[in-house]
Amino acid sequence: MGEIYMLICCCCFDDGGVQVFRLGTEEQVPYRMAVHPRGDGVLCAFPNGCRLVRWESPEGDNPHSLVLRSDQEALVKLNDVGLQLAVSFSGEGSILATGGEDGHLRVFKWPGMETVIEEPDAETSVKDLSFSSDEMFLVVNRSSGPSRVWDLKSSEAVANLPREQGEIFGFCRFSTKSDNSQILFVTAMQGDYGKIISWNTTSWTRIGSKKVTRDAISAFSVSPDGTLLAM
Repeated sequence: MGEIYMLICCCCFDDGGVQVFRLGTEEQVPYRMAVHPRGDGVLCAFPNGCRLVRWESPEGDNPHSLVLRSDQEALVKLNDVGLQLAVSFSGEGSILATGGEDGHLRVFKWPGMETVIEEPDAETSVKDLSFSSDEMFLVVNRSSGPSRVWDLKSSEAVANLPREQGEIFGFCRFSTKSDNSQILFVTAMQGDYGKIISWNTTSWTRIGSKKVTRDAISAFSVSPDGTLLAM
């Protein structure tokens, strides 16, 4: 018997109940996921493309019942695009961005899937991307080169955040400070050191940099107020 791959969803109900639900994905391994912030489903990135899984509450007496189903029509434009290494919805769920192993960046309005940005780049792969909380900007990190900042209203690149002294950029995350201004954090490897760089999101200038580890940074997260960083 071969390996069984599946999507597992954990649902926390209003009365405190917790249930786990499963959906088989045939012989495909889901490599990346993004949950829609307003409950439209979860986007799964497979080796050959993306699929949207929706959840529904069936009629009946069991309030803790949930049905997972694959929506074959929602992501027609992402059905056969290859492996996407970065997938994300914006904070309000009105924009979807994906970045491929083949270097192709795609940004769509959600749920209509009208194209906002499309940038192929056969020389690099997309490593990570992050939306600003006001949905004005998208930052994209690739396997080489600078971080690129996109204006989501004009669909134009407005800044390239340069590397210094052999830095290799990794993850990127926007965060909102207590005064409602935003800050951008980017992880980088520089020689044997992992570091975190902070950027001003008005001038797009580097405002801070700190070496934090002598190991590779394989995951990165920032609290909503920017006071706590985990890696």
